[in-house]
Amino acid sequence: MAKYIAFLRGINVGGHNKLKMAELRSALEKLGLENVNTYIQSGNVLFESNESQDRLQVQIHSKIEKGFGISSPVIMRTKEELQEIIRECPFSEQEIKEADASSKGECLHVAMLSQAPSQTEIDNYLTYSNEKEKGVVKGKNVYLLFYNSIRNSKLGTHLDKLGQAATVRNWKTLNKLLTMTEAK
Repeated sequence: MAKYIAFLRGINVGGHNKLKMAELRSALEKLGLENVNTYIQSGNVLFESNESQDRLQVQIHSKIEKGFGISSPVIMRTKEELQEIIRECPFSEQEIKEADASSKGECLHVAMLSQAPSQTEIDNYLTYSNEKEKGVVKGKNVYLLFYNSIRNSKLGTHLDKLGQAATVRNWKTLNKLLTMTEAK
């Protein structure tokens, strides 16, 4: 049985798309997902299933939309894909330390996309990189390093230039989710 993480975009952010995690877990268990667990209130769902990732993504989106009236993009990753995200971080420890020292909040984030963008979309998006915010696109993931803050950053606000649904999580959250998948 495969271990998955569903990342829901825009859940419980700024008073919008309010969704209680206990209700979400119950609804997803009714889909036949096993060992359903959530982490913090922003829509991180860990579970196990024998279904395909694409099928699960559609089922989860539909269940949330019909059951809660929320149309939230659902970005899926397997445990192995999450391990790869952590392992493949393109920024050096020194770059991360420097960004962390000057950042207001978390400095390292990953935007997870529904599909890999085209090279033209990547090139267009990366024009927003500068000395205070760096981005690296690897397949369906965008690594973001902020020396100030993700709030009001050009890279953070222009993810739509990649032409895919996206949701962002900070490095600490991704590592915690990986630990949780490995503990089960």
